Amino acid sequence: GGINSSIVPTGYVAASSASVSNELNIGGQLIGSMDSSDRYTKFTGQVYTPTSTLTDGATITPDFTNGNVFTVTLAGNRTLANPTNPKNGATYIIIVKQDGTGSRTLAYGGNYKWEGGTAPTLSGANAVDILTFVSDGTNMYGTKAQNFS
Repeated sequence: GGINSSIVPTGYVAASSASVSNELNIGGQLIGSMDSSDRYTKFTGQVYTPTSTLTDGATITPDFTNGNVFTVTLAGNRTLANPTNPKNGATYIIIVKQDGTGSRTLAYGGNYKWEGGTAPTLSGANAVDILTFVSDGTNMYGTKAQNFS
């Protein structure tokens, strides 16, 4: 059987067939292949989401419909509220930059979970911390890489 596909308004490619083993072309360019019998999609080249900038403020709320990678520069002590629209199995990255004053703190909404139950302390002035999360659709299981400067 062939593949029946359409571009859905949200930008997803929907496909249906009893057994799909076809190339995925967009704009006449081969970008990958799909095989429903093995349940995989293989892409040729890079797959990425552009970085979205979060608005700094007392409470910062990521909206994950805007992508998977975010950046924010903290100009004060802040709270990272529970995100909107997380997807089960998705990975999200938040790059947290300190301003020149540094030592800004970041509190977290109740859906953020950390190894050992303790949220990380952010790095100092002009440093960058990278927070990576895997979501179960509600909770955000986080790890950190810190003090890039």
